[in-house]
Amino acid sequence: MGKKTHPVAFRLAVNRGHHAHWFADKDFQSFLRDDVRVRAFLLKELREALVDRVMIERSRQILSITIHAAKPGIVIGRAGAGIEELKKKLKKNFFQGRRTTINLNVKELEKPALSSRVTALQIATDIEKRMPFRRIMKMAIERAMKGGAEGIKMTLSGRLNGAEIARTETLAQGKIPLHNLRADIDFASLPARTIYGAIGVKVWINRGEVFEEKKIGQEA
Repeated sequence: MGKKTHPVAFRLAVNRGHHAHWFADKDFQSFLRDDVRVRAFLLKELREALVDRVMIERSRQILSITIHAAKPGIVIGRAGAGIEELKKKLKKNFFQGRRTTINLNVKELEKPALSSRVTALQIATDIEKRMPFRRIMKMAIERAMKGGAEGIKMTLSGRLNGAEIARTETLAQGKIPLHNLRADIDFASLPARTIYGAIGVKVWINRGEVFEEKKIGQEA
């Protein structure tokens, strides 16, 4: 189960929530298509800002997008110019000719070292700069453990360091309980584009266990 089930999807409605909040009756297909395209566009456009997740909420003709980034200043730009530019691009590429008001919010990640996507982005960027992959992995593990993670595991697959034969390398530290639903496991999978081809980067981070708050009633 650990290798065949997505760690985040496995924990939906237990200790993880969806990244989109809206209700649709007839327009479900178009809404879902817009969400996928908008999210892919923003993650690609704001790669340098180290975006962790993009939350989308809808109401009547209003689209609210919240970007959680490790470097929010890159998204906002000088005096908010970056946000206005993003709004224009979104309107032009996806909502041209439609009466849709776009609200764009940016939030800073409290602990970027505990975000699997931010960690995977940093690893992919360093690999594209041709840094030694083992040093990159050890540095990422050290950052996560110093940031308060209970465990971290990462896997790189492909022509590592430009080798002729592709292989898989895995490093781990601490505990990663993949079957435990209480464990808050954050997972991300990204490609690193090199001149030798794509190298797959997978990161699992254990951020501790999540327990429901016990409601203690007054004894009669």
